[in-house]
Amino acid sequence: MFYDHQQIEKKWQKYWEENQTYKTSNNTDKPKFYVLDMFPYPSGAGLHVGHPLGYIASDIYARYKRHQGFNVLHPVGYDSFGLPAEQYAIQTGQHPAVTTEQNINRYEEQLKKIGFSFDWSREVRTSDASYYKWTQWIFIQLYHSWYNKNTDKAESIDSLIQHFEQKGTEGLNANQNDELNFTAEEWKNASELDKQDILLNYRLAYRAETTVNWCPALGTVLANDEVKDGKSERGGFPVFQKKMMQWSMRISAYSERLLQGLNTLDWPQPLKDSQEYWIGKSQGAQVQFKVEGHDETVEVFTTRPDTIFGATFMVLAPENPLVETITTDAQKAEVDTYIEETSKKTERDRMSDVKNVSGAFTGSYAVNPFSNEKMPIYISDYVLMGYGTGAVMAVPAHDERDHRFAKKFNLEIKKVVETEEDVQEKSFDSKDSVCVNSDFLNGLHYNEAKAKMISEIETKGIGHGTTNYRQRDAIFSRQRYWGEPVPIYYKDGMPYTLPASALPLELPEVEKYLPTEDGDPPLGNAKEFAWDEANQKVTATDLIDDKTIFPLELSTMPGWAGSSWYFLRYMDPNDQETFVKKELADYWGQVDLYIGGSEHATGHLLYSRFWNMFLKDRGYISHDEPFQKLINQGMILGMSAFVYRIDGTNQYVSKNLAKDYQTQQIHVDVSLLKGTSDELDTEAFKAWRPDYADAEFILEDGKYITDREVEKMSKSKYNVVNPDDICEEYGADGLRLYEMFLGPLEQSKPWNTQGLSGVYGFLKKFWNLYFNGDLFEVSDEEPTKAEYKVLHTLIKKVVYDIENFSFNTSVSSFMIAVNELQKIKCSKRNILEPLAVIISPYAPHICEELWSLLGHHTTIEFEKFPALNEDYLVEDEIEYPVSVNGKMKFKISLSAQLSAKEVEDLVISSEKMQQILEGKTPKKIIVVPHRIVNIVI
Repeated sequence: MFYDHQQIEKKWQKYWEENQTYKTSNNTDKPKFYVLDMFPYPSGAGLHVGHPLGYIASDIYARYKRHQGFNVLHPVGYDSFGLPAEQYAIQTGQHPAVTTEQNINRYEEQLKKIGFSFDWSREVRTSDASYYKWTQWIFIQLYHSWYNKNTDKAESIDSLIQHFEQKGTEGLNANQNDELNFTAEEWKNASELDKQDILLNYRLAYRAETTVNWCPALGTVLANDEVKDGKSERGGFPVFQKKMMQWSMRISAYSERLLQGLNTLDWPQPLKDSQEYWIGKSQGAQVQFKVEGHDETVEVFTTRPDTIFGATFMVLAPENPLVETITTDAQKAEVDTYIEETSKKTERDRMSDVKNVSGAFTGSYAVNPFSNEKMPIYISDYVLMGYGTGAVMAVPAHDERDHRFAKKFNLEIKKVVETEEDVQEKSFDSKDSVCVNSDFLNGLHYNEAKAKMISEIETKGIGHGTTNYRQRDAIFSRQRYWGEPVPIYYKDGMPYTLPASALPLELPEVEKYLPTEDGDPPLGNAKEFAWDEANQKVTATDLIDDKTIFPLELSTMPGWAGSSWYFLRYMDPNDQETFVKKELADYWGQVDLYIGGSEHATGHLLYSRFWNMFLKDRGYISHDEPFQKLINQGMILGMSAFVYRIDGTNQYVSKNLAKDYQTQQIHVDVSLLKGTSDELDTEAFKAWRPDYADAEFILEDGKYITDREVEKMSKSKYNVVNPDDICEEYGADGLRLYEMFLGPLEQSKPWNTQGLSGVYGFLKKFWNLYFNGDLFEVSDEEPTKAEYKVLHTLIKKVVYDIENFSFNTSVSSFMIAVNELQKIKCSKRNILEPLAVIISPYAPHICEELWSLLGHHTTIEFEKFPALNEDYLVEDEIEYPVSVNGKMKFKISLSAQLSAKEVEDLVISSEKMQQILEGKTPKKIIVVPHRIVNIVI
């Protein structure tokens, strides 16, 4: 019977939509299971075949869990704020909302064609005001919270104010920007403005001067991962380090909890390692060094206080405020030039550039508090203001970077850890040796020396033992248009939050999406964007009088704001009263399975964990961690095609002749190749782009053969394969099966369209099991043991594979089972019905159609997954090979229930064995049950 995949898939996609098959109920006594894909950003290019890989895997798992009787939450939505839509708006004037809507419609159309079992009724979009209302509400909660180290959680700012009213800062143990000291009386007498300023020091969302990656061409601050080699990833514009007043999130308060929480998660180890490295916990001491001729001291954090006698110079971050104070007139020009150069590098570039050494001498000296020796103070870009104190004591004998710096600037290198190595030539970084040249530390091992030195530092009153974290607070404001407005207005220069009743603070209309002429963010172009405090509403900007009408914050939130809590909104997407009802958050709890790319390791995944922990602290949800199990899917790689252009000409030479010419390799669109070959359609190539219209070709055997290479699938490499085309030719079920068949989910693997014919052939064979010619024919006859064995072998394998995410080997097992059933001409209902259920998570359309043909009037989706009966896998008979003196002589079929002794007796008494023995008695008989019989004569 002809397998018409197009008709079948359209029919069932329509059925699922009309019947809302995948709509999830919150009211159920079923156990829950929450399966989620990482939020897609709807780009203009739409989906290519690499994008659905993780979605197909999560969809198989979601369908499998429904078959197991779980209430499955499998939602979808869009991370729809983002720079690409804004850049397009700047270039064309088209509102980002229009572009985003078009992109989402395209995505949705493509996703529905692949047959995903998403609950579309729960769809959320971060750029919808009904969604970002709650992103703004969470920001307000963060603003009105502080982190109490005594209770180890976030609390309402009201409890902090109460502490100040009763005790001032006495006994306060809080995460803060600066350590403040005041009495309850001083707090009570402070002005409202001063009180607000003090509270900003403790709030979890706060405004402070921060060094940022500023891109003048884009008019915005960029995150570290949006900058590559000192240029913006989008557009390649120069990026500079600049100090700006910015909103930040106090994620540093959660560093220890974020670190410890990793132990409770079933995540890939490399991902956990990335987060652990990013958080960067280290233990050591904070120490103060006096600066000669100045009142100021330089405070450093060191993990090796045991090496303090070997500290021979100091290095400050170029942006350290002390630099301006201590730099001498003679050194000012050199220092200023160096600071200017450093501003062109991102922190990430500075951290990763370990080979190049640079710096400038300030002209000042610090005094080593233990050796009393003078230490020249330099600045260098390898010291970061945000890590520790923005200053290091340099111990060149025992730190590789300090050693390179000392060699370059001809500074003293002093050995303080015992080693045979010449520390003048190479640093020795071990913790396994003992201290030397270190006065009272001499002869002590690392741990003893560290503890003793911390004790001495504390005795001298110049510091204390401490734990430090590399992770810094997350900058939260962006100078862009297309993002969530920050719900803040300014009164006397101090930030105040809008009342919850005023949310959402909607994005205003602007005439242009670029910064204003005064350098304000794009929201500064809005005519209706001021806060009328008296009437509690947004009003015209030109009415601002700073008495009753105040300016609103002009920055917007970063791309990660909306994606830091979306998994909670899916639980209760249409609630007008709260971001998620507590009872629904308690029912759905953690995401049980989260699938997405590893590129989000230290961005989205850290921020989501932070917001989740905060919301738990404040009592809105009950679970500490958002994502219990996480899988990083690999990439599907494209097979790029290249032509070779002879330098300085518009002539193109075929692949195997290119070695005879000076050429440039150029990507060409894979759609310009003939069929599935490597041959270029030269006429199509000439028509592709105007600059190729007069192209000339040097052919081999009358053909132009392109070069091919496996690379990341991307629009810029012209190697993208559109899933729509695959669904058209091979069907969505073919696409789903093939993507799983390509290899293990976590690995990257190359796409090859030719490979689809194999899975398509399997689908046709599977379809025809249910037909006799053109006639649907399934019998109610009881299956044979052999038929049951094929079915239950498959059940056992597929259950194991799905639960271990080995989807590729399941597809192989389907093929084996269908081949075997076809061989024995099985058409029994008791085999073919469960077979359809087993295959349905992978190929839902064909299985729905077969289920319907089998006489069922409801969807296959909620049918119980077939139970394994191991009895069918037990062999009745074993065919034993019988070896005599190491050579196999014959085979004998015996009951599988026989003991080794019974097997031995039957083999010896068999006619064939009696002929071989010729009356002799065997010297030795070895029976390996169910395997083999060995006889030595």
